[in-house]
Amino acid sequence: MLKREMYLQKLRDSYDSELVKIIVGVRRSGKSVLLTQIIDELKERNIDDEHIIYLNFEDYDNDEYTDPKKFHNYIKSKIKDKKKYYLLFDEIQNVIDFEKVINSFRATLNVSIFITGSNSKVLSSDLSTYLAGRYISIKIMPFTFKEYLDFLKYQKIDMNKEEAFLEYIKWGGMPQIYNSNSITERKLYLRDLYNTVILKDIVERNKIKDVNLLNRVIQFIMEKIGGVISASSIANFLKSDRINTSADTILNYIDYIHNSMIISKANRYNIRGKRVMSLLEKYYLVDLGLLQLKNSSIEENIGGRLENIVYNELTARGYDVYVGKTDDGEVDFVVEDFGKRFYIQVADYLSSEEVIKREFGAFKGIDDNYPKYVLTMDKIDYSRNGVIHKNIIDWLLEK
Repeated sequence: MLKREMYLQKLRDSYDSELVKIIVGVRRSGKSVLLTQIIDELKERNIDDEHIIYLNFEDYDNDEYTDPKKFHNYIKSKIKDKKKYYLLFDEIQNVIDFEKVINSFRATLNVSIFITGSNSKVLSSDLSTYLAGRYISIKIMPFTFKEYLDFLKYQKIDMNKEEAFLEYIKWGGMPQIYNSNSITERKLYLRDLYNTVILKDIVERNKIKDVNLLNRVIQFIMEKIGGVISASSIANFLKSDRINTSADTILNYIDYIHNSMIISKANRYNIRGKRVMSLLEKYYLVDLGLLQLKNSSIEENIGGRLENIVYNELTARGYDVYVGKTDDGEVDFVVEDFGKRFYIQVADYLSSEEVIKREFGAFKGIDDNYPKYVLTMDKIDYSRNGVIHKNIIDWLLEK
């Protein structure tokens, strides 16, 4: 089992803290495995089994505890002394009014609490109200490229990093996808994942009746990965296929899809005005393997896939990521980190002087001193005029 070190190191200092540790991420991205690894580390610290309480609310054996009163009473019955207990709850969103129960545990018991959820509603306003200032949250992603290489070593699979990267571009980083070399089995796994997210985290949770419309919206977003998307543009596209719906309905569907964490949203950032803009966002898939479920031009759009990989990598590293708007155009990413900032432009290859001017020229008019990067598949260093060029594989493997 590959250790998810980049997430564990963010949590270790808080193992004994009264802050509630919230881990969110799309289904099958490794949240349950991460909880198991936390339990292992707690035991390495000589915490005995009786003081570690774990419940997975996707397990039907625990279905009765999705009732908040039964959940509350069960945990209270397990507390036998005044020593610290470690409570780990997987897929907490399945518990009715879980916010109230978690806050009650935090306020009345000597506990350290870890919870996971597959829906961004886990971080809803209700939870923020009950736990204001009393929680930390991290978003877990499918394997980064570095984790994928570590996984190959763990599995004793011999593949150079260039070959591995092409595989990663095609199949993404869902941990279980590489348990099989069969293309059919991989696609079946991704289809099952997609259907589970659609059914459990979108359709059932939001009581959607028009599943066909929902799928069409998702397919449109997949087709436009890294492109600017608006509800009206989707509605107009569907209208051309004789599907009439309102922009408001589309907005609701996009919100549901985003909450399921199958896609991520990057807001636009006005670099000169230094403010976040709420219109014309860009969307990225949580995992590129999902593109195997459709045939589209994005299959050949290597630049779009690379941009998606960079966005996911930045998210996994814990940065706030925006799309940059300048007076002359756009920068792929403005990256914020507690007052620090850097800019990134992504392309497949700098194949001509015209392409070089376009990619490096994206930073024209940005007169601050924050680092500026161009990431491509090229192995030659094209750095110039203070803009740093890096091979994307080398950048992904940096600490």
